[in-house]
Amino acid sequence: MPDLVVIFRTHSDIEAQIVRGLLEAHGIMSVLASDVPHSVFPLSVDPLGEVRLSVREDEAEDAKRVIDSHRTDVKNGQVVRLRDEFDLLERAIGYRFRDRGLLEHAMTHTSKANEDISGGVFDNESLEFLGDALLGFVVADLLFREFPQFDEGEKSKTKAALVSTASLARQAEKLQLGDHLLLGRGEEKTGGRRKQALLADGYEALIAALYLDGGLEQARAFITREFRDQIDEARRHGTLGQDYKSALQEWLQAREQPLPDYRLVGTAGPDHSKLFEVAVVVSGEPVARATGTSKKEAEQEAARAALERLQSSRPRDTM
Repeated sequence: MPDLVVIFRTHSDIEAQIVRGLLEAHGIMSVLASDVPHSVFPLSVDPLGEVRLSVREDEAEDAKRVIDSHRTDVKNGQVVRLRDEFDLLERAIGYRFRDRGLLEHAMTHTSKANEDISGGVFDNESLEFLGDALLGFVVADLLFREFPQFDEGEKSKTKAALVSTASLARQAEKLQLGDHLLLGRGEEKTGGRRKQALLADGYEALIAALYLDGGLEQARAFITREFRDQIDEARRHGTLGQDYKSALQEWLQAREQPLPDYRLVGTAGPDHSKLFEVAVVVSGEPVARATGTSKKEAEQEAARAALERLQSSRPRDTM
C-alpha cells in the first residue's frame, strides 16, 4: 500500500468533506481521519478534535495545488477558510461562527446538494427541522414571559403570526439571506433566492446553526433581537396577526371596487409539509401572489401584499 501524506487539516467536518469532494473532482482520492468519532449528522467536530485528509505521496503536490487554488487565507500551512462569502451575513446577524462550514451547511439548499456528484455536500433540511423547533420554543417562551395577560388563544395566534412562512421570509429578506443561499442551477434560474419558502427554510436552518455553534443562549439572543419589533407591536396593539383579508376588502369597498377573489394557483412539497400558493385578483387582474403552509395563511399574505401594492400605487387624493 502506498504511503499516505496529510495535506489538509481542519476542525470542521463539513469543510473536510467539501475539500474531499474538490479533490475527487480532480481525480485525487483521499482518506479522512479525525481524533474523535464522527456524528451521524454532518456537524462540526469537537473544538479539540482535528480532521485530516491524506492522499498518496505521489499525488500530494497535485492535491496541495488544487487546495491552494481555492483557499484565500493561510496560517502556519493550514487552510483557515476556503471561501469568505458569508462575511456580510455574519455581520448582519451579529455573530462570528467558529465553524463557518456549519453556516455553509445551513445555506445549502437540497438542489445544490443534489447536483454535487462527490457526495461531500449536505443540504440544510435537518438544520431546518431543528431550527423550526428552536424558534417555536424561544418564541413561546418570550410570549409566556412578556404577555402573562394573554390567554392561550391570544398567545397561539401571536406565535403563529411570528413563525409563519411569510414572517420568516420577511426576516430573511432584512438580512439579505437570499444572496447567500447555495442553490442548484435550476433553482437559481427560477428565482429561488426570492422564494418565500426557501428564505424561510434558510432562516430556520440559520437559527439551528447558531445553536450548534454557539449554544442555546446565542440562538435565543438572535431570535429575541430579530423579533423585538413584532413583540413591541403586540404589546402596543394587544396581539399580532392582522386580518389583511378584511382590511383589503374594506379598502376596496371604500373605493367602490369589487371584492377580491383568491385563487389557489399551485402547491408544492410532501403532504406533511405542503406549501400553498395563492393569487389575489381584483377586477379580473392579478394583484399579488404569496405562499403559506395553509391556504388561509397564503390568502392572508397575498392580501397583505396586494394591500401594500394598491396603497403605494394609488395617487393621493387631491384637495
